[in-house]
Amino acid sequence: MRRRRAVAAAGAVSAGLLVLSACDKPTPMATITVGSSSVSSEATCGGEGEALKSSDLAKCLRDKGVDEIKVDPDATVRFGVDPEVADNGWTILMNGQPLTDSSKKTYRTIPGSVFFNEQYGAQGDSTLVSIKEGETDATGLWSFRLKKDA
Repeated sequence: MRRRRAVAAAGAVSAGLLVLSACDKPTPMATITVGSSSVSSEATCGGEGEALKSSDLAKCLRDKGVDEIKVDPDATVRFGVDPEVADNGWTILMNGQPLTDSSKKTYRTIPGSVFFNEQYGAQGDSTLVSIKEGETDATGLWSFRLKKDA
């Protein structure tokens, strides 16, 4: 009886390990924090180290199903990325256009008013903000929608 239990337990452990080995490794995370609110996401596109095709990148920048966060224009918006993203360099995009130079830091801050200022390409009370991994070729893209909270 004990032997059957031991064999059954070993079989269950082996099956569990097999299932786990079939899982995809999660992509690195990016986080946006405004005040006490934050939103985190795995890559919207890529994030696995391979360069994205420009057609795929353009499609990802039109993605509507992204996480949202409310932003008071007087608040500071904090961006954070996993160290492996920082090691590859990353740029903040606003509506698909570079807002910052590439950085190798894991954390950056930008005044909330920038995301609703027409001078920077904002249109209305909602802005698509993306984090692009890679200094030359994009290898990952994390997108978020910032909604004006007046």
